[in-house]
Amino acid sequence: MPETDTTPAPTAPMGRRERKKAATRQAIADAALRLFLERGYDDVGIREIADAADVSTTTLFKHFPVKEALVFDEDADKEARLLDAVRERPQGQSIPAALREHALRYRTAAAGGDARFTAFFDLVNSTPALRDYVQGMWLRHANALARTIAEESGLPADDPTCAALAHFALEAPRTARSHDDPRQAVTRAFDLLENGWHTLASGG
Repeated sequence: MPETDTTPAPTAPMGRRERKKAATRQAIADAALRLFLERGYDDVGIREIADAADVSTTTLFKHFPVKEALVFDEDADKEARLLDAVRERPQGQSIPAALREHALRYRTAAAGGDARFTAFFDLVNSTPALRDYVQGMWLRHANALARTIAEESGLPADDPTCAALAHFALEAPRTARSHDDPRQAVTRAFDLLENGWHTLASGG
């Protein structure tokens, strides 16, 4: 998926082997997305992608166990950043506010008229296999976020208010994609979540 933030988070320096693996993974993902956008997801085979990336199919599957994962190559990293936004928020900042900042930083670029994002979302929306995969990702992220919200709030893991906040926090950026001003749309949606969460937290 096209990246929405070009500034990498600080990480420990990678060794030579890790850099080579990361470069190979990126080359495979770039080749796959290029071919998918050119010809359509269903009309591109795994061997073609491997050839375009100059790797074997065995190497490709070491990095991407299923074809759908080629389109969403940063899924695990995106989930980690989402959960870190809650766990590592500044002292005194509410969970909805932390999630709003995360959404504004990583999610709204897709609604900003970038042709690459438009093409990417058209590809996903027009491919049943990718739509199903996205739904599975969405549910997994929502469940992980709900658990993290519960942990940070001292609430039971199955607390329905945490599940609801996670659901709407993930949905808000998606509903803003077609808005004329996506940043304003996201901000207003999270203002609603902030007010509701504050009422619950205060016992009102």
